[in-house]
Amino acid sequence: MKRLKQLITDLKLSQDAPDAALMREFIFYSPKMPLRLHQEQLIAESKQFSLPVFDTYFTNSELSINCFSWGNGKKKVLLTHGWASKAPDFYELIVELRKIEDLEIIAFDAPGNGSSISEFSNLMLYADSVKAIAQNYAQPEVLIGHSLGGMANVIAIQELGITPGLLISVAPLIRLKENFEQSLDSVNIGAKDQDIFFANFAKEFPVPASHFNLTELYRLNPDINHFLAFDPEDHISPFPFLKEFLDKNPAINAKSFEGVGHYKILKSVEVIEAIVHSVQSLN
Repeated sequence: MKRLKQLITDLKLSQDAPDAALMREFIFYSPKMPLRLHQEQLIAESKQFSLPVFDTYFTNSELSINCFSWGNGKKKVLLTHGWASKAPDFYELIVELRKIEDLEIIAFDAPGNGSSISEFSNLMLYADSVKAIAQNYAQPEVLIGHSLGGMANVIAIQELGITPGLLISVAPLIRLKENFEQSLDSVNIGAKDQDIFFANFAKEFPVPASHFNLTELYRLNPDINHFLAFDPEDHISPFPFLKEFLDKNPAINAKSFEGVGHYKILKSVEVIEAIVHSVQSLN
């Protein structure tokens, strides 16, 4: 968090001519929060392993993601966290899932998040981490993703060409460009300088940030069992974007949970009960 605070200060001080490199670092640096005691205990109870993920975007080199699992059941459940998060942020959900027989619950810290070392991170590194687990450890029957992790799960399973028994999206991010705009707005970066950032983004990746729009990218079979939990007052993943996505994909089983917010939705008793019920309902 110290580094993020310094980036915010530097950007606010340079509003007349914000540095392009600072804007890039601000967007792609994922702040890290230390583990709390109960999270440390959860990690201590896990089986731990690492897998390689190739970083095509920043270093053009192989990175290592730290992975964790609980249980040894035949049914594999994969948890994909959101931005500036980590595997044990699913603590409350993992506790409840561990009560279900015949599950192995798998989670990971995406590059640049939690315990997985990388200077920067992005959506595709999240998706590539999901793919690395499915290809090199176990193909999950259930995928659960929060926020950016929800978008990453969809991209990963589409690229893998697999159909899980159950896909669960919790407050999924729908439009990445607009999320970046929110972040840049928060440090008072004007439209002209934001245009510079997005032009540089398109050269670096090399697709525009607007490409990462789940409403346009989503190509999963309507028959897939997809449960989506959301808060209609979510300001990180605004409801108008989600509504457009759901209107285009009416087969998704979406449920509103009011007053839980974007981050605390993972701790909501009602949301966790709905997720656990969905997992238990699998044949």
